[in-house]
Amino acid sequence: MHACAECSVYVCRVGNREAGPDNCPMQTGDQTDQLPVYEDPEVREFARIASLIEAVGYGRWTRLEETMELAKRNGFTRLGLAFCAGLRSEAKVLSRVLKANGFEVVSAMCKTGAIPKEAIGIRDEEKVRPGTVEPMCNPVAQAALLNESETQLNILFGLCVGHDSLFIKHCRGWVTVLVAKDRVLAHNPIGAIYLSDGYYKKKLYEDHR
Repeated sequence: MHACAECSVYVCRVGNREAGPDNCPMQTGDQTDQLPVYEDPEVREFARIASLIEAVGYGRWTRLEETMELAKRNGFTRLGLAFCAGLRSEAKVLSRVLKANGFEVVSAMCKTGAIPKEAIGIRDEEKVRPGTVEPMCNPVAQAALLNESETQLNILFGLCVGHDSLFIKHCRGWVTVLVAKDRVLAHNPIGAIYLSDGYYKKKLYEDHR
């Protein structure tokens, strides 16, 4: 079983395939190459441009700037924006920025359809706010709307854990993440990792067992 996250040598990073540990993916099979996939012209060009952006913008461009460069260099003009209702003000700003940079923006909010959570088996006491009308997040509909509009690159903007998975599974176009939802850490999920040996140690290692 591969355990790259626990590796201490990272020989793949310097191109020394043979020096990896016994459970290194490069030692146990040929799944790491996947070169036939990159022979697809669309995939190859997308990968090439992604690598160029990594180099040109390294330490200089914000993720938003990198996202716009990815779209521009691929010739994408119509972008999809799948956003969380809790970030609707921020989504409005993002839409304005993207439009100012020459993109057409098709946006879909998570509550589209206004389907009550009861429709997917959620009981009233299981809601965020029991006793209220609480529409379900509907990432499948968000994906369908953007698919219908034939968006070329879709931006995930703060969808909940799991809802983002449903969106990605049902979206036909390219998908990138601009904001990962974390209500506790101001949408900065890696903060929990940085605090995992300090203030969050008990919270992460014990509270969720």
